[in-house]
Amino acid sequence: MIYIEFEMEAQKIPLQLIERAAQAALTNQSANGDLTVVLTDDAHLHQLNRDYLGVNAPTDVLSFPASETDPETGAPYLGDILISIPRADAQAKSANHPLESEVQLLVVHGVLHLLGYDHAKPKEKIRMWKVQAEVLEGIGLSGIEIRES
Repeated sequence: MIYIEFEMEAQKIPLQLIERAAQAALTNQSANGDLTVVLTDDAHLHQLNRDYLGVNAPTDVLSFPASETDPETGAPYLGDILISIPRADAQAKSANHPLESEVQLLVVHGVLHLLGYDHAKPKEKIRMWKVQAEVLEGIGLSGIEIRES
């Protein structure tokens, strides 16, 4: 199950797009499990980025893998993905595509992190970006990618 939480107004983004993006990434990787996507703001991601990664700056998406099991259902709980809607909106405008597309990209990116992908090293980045592009193409978002600053 994919849980979605809103910590701020984000009504422009249909929930089914978030669910579809997360499920597409899981399906692409033959993975299953529950996860939570939290739509929040820059201040929240800035605090988490500082507290958990030692980076004193806001960011667009953070993933927190859990690797737990739901005691009631026995389903694996993969973790949490937090997305800054203001940052996603600014990035979408900069890239000249809709906010909905940017959020789906960030959801896919976050799910891949939950599944163990990383992009800290060049080879890891190539591998992750390839899978990310495959997932996005599968949901009709070819050509959209993370723009690193």
